[in-house]
Amino acid sequence: MAPGVDETALPGEPPATTAVRLAEAKARAVAARHARALVLGSDQVADLDGAAIGKPGDHAHAREQLARVSGRVVVFHTAVALVNAETGNCQTRLVDATTKFRTLTGDAIEQYLRREQPYDCASSVKAEALGIAVVEAIHSDDPTALIGLPLIAVVDLLRNEGVDVLAPSGD
Repeated sequence: MAPGVDETALPGEPPATTAVRLAEAKARAVAARHARALVLGSDQVADLDGAAIGKPGDHAHAREQLARVSGRVVVFHTAVALVNAETGNCQTRLVDATTKFRTLTGDAIEQYLRREQPYDCASSVKAEALGIAVVEAIHSDDPTALIGLPLIAVVDLLRNEGVDVLAPSGD
């Protein structure tokens, strides 16, 4: 469900703080419409030397972003929030994925962008698809964080709300 939250960073807000704030805002916005639900919200902000790298939106910006991160390390701050709409309880977790990019030629960038068109992905990388080819290494406590939803953290948040994902389903 689209939360309708403005994803603009606040002036001077560090990328990790933006990710946590937006994940919570998204979860709370949806929870306000569903009085008895557990609602997950997530947000990811790519961070190059303390500066956020957003979604490129188009081919030209994606090309610029990939040229800028070529051969460098980017930290993807992925935040998840779980709101219990009934109690108002909100839990958040932040999971980082430190990502080393391959050194990319202009031709490699063009080939990748033509094939993947990752214009709605932070720093132009769709790691769950062909974007993995522009990455040299990933370091994270949760490998699913890079694709935008840290599932290990989600399991922990659900457990804290009394939901055991391994419990019998009643089938």
